[in-house]
Amino acid sequence: MSDTLLTQLANRLARPVEPGVRDRARLHLLDWLACIAGALRTEAGALGRAISPTAWEKSTYLGNALEMDDVHRTALLHPGPVVWPTALSYPSASLAERLNAGIRGYEAMIAIGGMLDAHHYAHWHPTGTMGGFGAAAAFGSLIGFGPVQYANALANAGSVAGGVWHMRHDDVLTKQWHVYHAVRTGRDAVLHVHYGATGPAALLEGPQGVFAAMARQPGPMPHGKGWLIREVSLKPYAACRHTHPAIDAAMELRAVGRLQAPFEVQTYADALAFCDRPDPVTELDAKFSLQHAVAIVSAGRHAEPSDFSLGAIAELGSLRSQVTVCEDPAITARYPAHFGATVNGFELVDARGDPERPMSREDVITKLRSLCTWGGLSPEEPDRAIACVLEGDDAEAIDRMLQDWLT
Repeated sequence: MSDTLLTQLANRLARPVEPGVRDRARLHLLDWLACIAGALRTEAGALGRAISPTAWEKSTYLGNALEMDDVHRTALLHPGPVVWPTALSYPSASLAERLNAGIRGYEAMIAIGGMLDAHHYAHWHPTGTMGGFGAAAAFGSLIGFGPVQYANALANAGSVAGGVWHMRHDDVLTKQWHVYHAVRTGRDAVLHVHYGATGPAALLEGPQGVFAAMARQPGPMPHGKGWLIREVSLKPYAACRHTHPAIDAAMELRAVGRLQAPFEVQTYADALAFCDRPDPVTELDAKFSLQHAVAIVSAGRHAEPSDFSLGAIAELGSLRSQVTVCEDPAITARYPAHFGATVNGFELVDARGDPERPMSREDVITKLRSLCTWGGLSPEEPDRAIACVLEGDDAEAIDRMLQDWLT
């Protein structure tokens, strides 16, 4: 009898982490901290500071507030906002142990999320449904789990997986609640297994398991070259990832003086399902509007958080009205392996920040500096974060910094 999918994954999680992968994890940790810094003055930031005295728990509400969190294309989820609060939630762990926990958390979320299908994504928020798996893997790593314990914790965390997409229809903080819930659920699952709880090994593929309940055509478990964190994309713009290919294409045209109204955008079906919003009213609407995204670039802006403010929405109405959007079946056929778009006939196959067009270390540092300024932090804080995360090994220094930011 072959091993269950969770058993296979648990064996992967228990293997050693190579030092070079931890360098990649440092970059994702810094990117997540940039997102935290930029969200400090948001409504989510205020709520995060109110829910707990501990910085890691407060941060669960901030990591995805700006829509700038990292993303895995084919799993269609955002690991960073779930995994890093969990990895920082064990005070006695060293930085190397926390980075290992982050790597294992990314692995679990992506490996399971990558097996789900379009039906799942149409109804379920994958960061919410898969987040408990990621938190369980990360916290299990911190307390020294082996394969059997990982499998039990993943099974119990996944047995209460959930998070539907309906919050997209309202200007609410439900996405942030999903992250908080996933972190708490995954950690609790690990703690209970540590004291003897067991879980169903065939939770994914079993007759009344996750696949039966949440998918119609689940696929094979993805296997990367090494650890799956290497396949995760970073986001340069403060908007839904589905708008990024159109932003990039428009920026390429603007750079050569060819971005002129009217603007015709062709892209994949999911981008239209999530981001065809010609008349955004709220900042959240604007972040999910292809029309607003192209208008921003046409106006000479850079898709930073300020470009999605109520003032920007009011200023760019005329330009938005000149943007039309439609599906290109050929671009849909390449999705989600490639997030693409065409603007006025110019096609862009992969968005900036994807593995084919990666953001560099300096790009992430530039993002950090910009978001620290936007969040109201002092000019010294970006250098403090760089020293802590990219250059140092003092885990407690990161804790102190995050606590300072969130106090």
